[in-house]
Amino acid sequence: MTARRRPSPATDAPPDPFVDAGLAQLGLQPGARVRFRRSTSTRWQEAVVERRERDGSVGLRDGRGAARAIPVEAIEVRRRGPRGGVVWEPLADVAARAEQQRLL
Repeated sequence: MTARRRPSPATDAPPDPFVDAGLAQLGLQPGARVRFRRSTSTRWQEAVVERRERDGSVGLRDGRGAARAIPVEAIEVRRRGPRGGVVWEPLADVAARAEQQRLL
């Protein structure tokens, strides 16, 4: 007798519109590379954006696969600088710019 396999709820669930809209408000998309740190005395850790949490923080997946919910103020976004190099920009600044563009 073979055991029936249950479908995974993560693959069967419809996409949450809050997640996509919440990330777009911040100027992010799932899969974007960011870095974060929990306090000013700790080192930066790189992660990948997954979702926007209900409390307003950003859901990240760090390099070891752990899920994290980090406040916007503790995140920096990877961008290309004016000469093509990598620069890190605070997510709060990116979000403010995204909000201003939406008003125009």
